[in-house]
Amino acid sequence: MISLLSPAKNLSFEPSPNGFKPSIPQFIEESEVLINKLKKLSPNKISKLMKLNPQLSELNYHRYQNWRADFEEVESKAAIYAFNGEVYRGLSAIDFTQKDLDFAQEHLIILSGLHGILKPLDLIQPYRLEMGTKLQIRSKIPNLYMFWKDKITASLNALLEEQNEKVILNLASIEYFKSVDVADLNARVIHCQFLDWKGESYKAVMTWAKLARGMMAKKVITEKIDNAEELKGVAFGGYLFNDSMSTEDNFVFTRDKS
Repeated sequence: MISLLSPAKNLSFEPSPNGFKPSIPQFIEESEVLINKLKKLSPNKISKLMKLNPQLSELNYHRYQNWRADFEEVESKAAIYAFNGEVYRGLSAIDFTQKDLDFAQEHLIILSGLHGILKPLDLIQPYRLEMGTKLQIRSKIPNLYMFWKDKITASLNALLEEQNEKVILNLASIEYFKSVDVADLNARVIHCQFLDWKGESYKAVMTWAKLARGMMAKKVITEKIDNAEELKGVAFGGYLFNDSMSTEDNFVFTRDKS
């Protein structure tokens, strides 16, 4: 079973834990193609393309200019420690043991607009490129979905061949999961919802739902869960599997008190 996460916009490049062996992203050449396109954009064009304020546009302009394919010569950090949004607060990778990291490296994939797919210990440099960005790569490739979809799907299928159970646990956002061609995926796909009781019904609260995605991924990693049915018995952050609201491939987890 492979769990999918989205990246985070917020990054932290403070020193990370020592002792693990970092890896290099699979699609470096493809990432370099995208960076070379981005390097040609002025801060103003970056602002319009990504709907960023002037400060963020200037920051990312310099990030693109400084990005290098040789990760050993520039500032870089393992993806699982570099991403710093709500999902990654829930994941709390700082708590992982070496065995947890080894399991995560084989069972967790982070989808990325710049890298396609990232294993947890893949090194990344500071960047911002959301999957939904309408970046014209070539005349017949008007966006990142078209650029990445076949590559991401083929890579996931290859990784699934090494799994005991061919299941994709989708903990990614809609924006990022659209980069996977489900029709060509050789796996059962399980989607997850995390709902909180609000007044008279269960509702999705975005901040809590993002935290829950990370907490669930952490539960899978720390308990070495590799069977979809086992997911129904996990408890994390007050969330429990709700059988009456779930379907075969849509698992709903609810919480009565947040």
